[in-house]
Amino acid sequence: MPELIDIILSPTDQEGTESLVAQWFKQPGEAVSQHEPVLEISTDKVTLEIPAPADGILREILKQPNEPVLPGDVLGRIEVGAEAAAHASQPAPPDVEKPGSRDRRAYDEEPRERRLSPVVRRMLAHHNLQPEQITGSGRGGRITARDVEAFLAGEEDVPAIPQSTERTVRDAPATQDSTGASRMVPHNTVRIRTAQHMVASMLQTAPHVTALFDADMTAVIAHRNAHKADFEKKGLKLTYTAYFVAAAAQALEAVPEVNSRWHDHALEIFGDCNVGIATATAQGLVVPIIHKAQDLNLQGIARRLQEITTRARENKLSPADVQNGTFTITNHGVTGSLLATPIIHQPQSAILGIGKLEKRIIVVEKGAIDVPEIRPMVYVTLTIDHRALDGFQANAFLSRFVEVLQDWR
Repeated sequence: MPELIDIILSPTDQEGTESLVAQWFKQPGEAVSQHEPVLEISTDKVTLEIPAPADGILREILKQPNEPVLPGDVLGRIEVGAEAAAHASQPAPPDVEKPGSRDRRAYDEEPRERRLSPVVRRMLAHHNLQPEQITGSGRGGRITARDVEAFLAGEEDVPAIPQSTERTVRDAPATQDSTGASRMVPHNTVRIRTAQHMVASMLQTAPHVTALFDADMTAVIAHRNAHKADFEKKGLKLTYTAYFVAAAAQALEAVPEVNSRWHDHALEIFGDCNVGIATATAQGLVVPIIHKAQDLNLQGIARRLQEITTRARENKLSPADVQNGTFTITNHGVTGSLLATPIIHQPQSAILGIGKLEKRIIVVEKGAIDVPEIRPMVYVTLTIDHRALDGFQANAFLSRFVEVLQDWR
């Protein structure tokens, strides 16, 4: 009697949002090895691979691509035992060419870090692409279906797609009218989930209010210039974002109500400042977390910041990297934006926006005289959930945040 083992979505593989099956790397009847990735799950925050719980044969797929799944759901089943192992190890007859067997042998003979799933292999063949053209973002550098989609959508810095293949990957053909030629770029799962999450936050969940302050970065710039070389010797980049995280942690401790979550019966105020950093990637926007930022010095923050943003851009975030965030910073100024009113990352109560650093003329008081000076300035905003917070708490937070930056030593 064959034994079947369930492939289950663990509660640790999801963080507060609906998960979707992105793709299966194996099909029923194919052999799998324990810990080998068999399918990919996507949320609006992270993409992760679900490994096989045992050696055997994939017998059932219970959740199809784009189907929502919840922690505890059975995704598929693997047949294990002596019979399954024998079946898995039995080679195909040498004089019989089964459909797809040539592709399967080529897949098995490739180096492990470059193995391609059947789905990816079919996509490459369909679009006449070579693996060497695409940078893999999966485990060990493996190419995923999303990597191929990004390549076809022109999101990678790679050779242009031949005109003969470009139109085959669009949901609709290019058109020519008074608006000029257009092309359809299919949404990936991260973009779809982010859109749904933002609409729900803005229109269905939290009434948004934004407060605006101005911050003088003179002291921060002087400190960074004095210590940047020392950080580089340790392999660390000392970015302005590290200062923003450190100042935000102090402001959250001064005004703890901002570090909170709204419930209908109470306001949950968190003891740890788990600061999320909105990070743009080829797949979309993700928010990895600097946990317990209040316990880290500037060097510790810079190290953690460098680790999580690197993993985010390489599509290697783990579920733990995006879990339990209590507050978010979006440094939109790095792309040139002076001012923005970001949407709150639910279920948090506030989000901090940082604008572009630029030199502006301001009036400073020296003695009894007002003097115009050129200073490096940034606009900072705090968007709050008005159910949880009022303008008083928002202004108190920003006052402390700006004070920390301007008095940095």
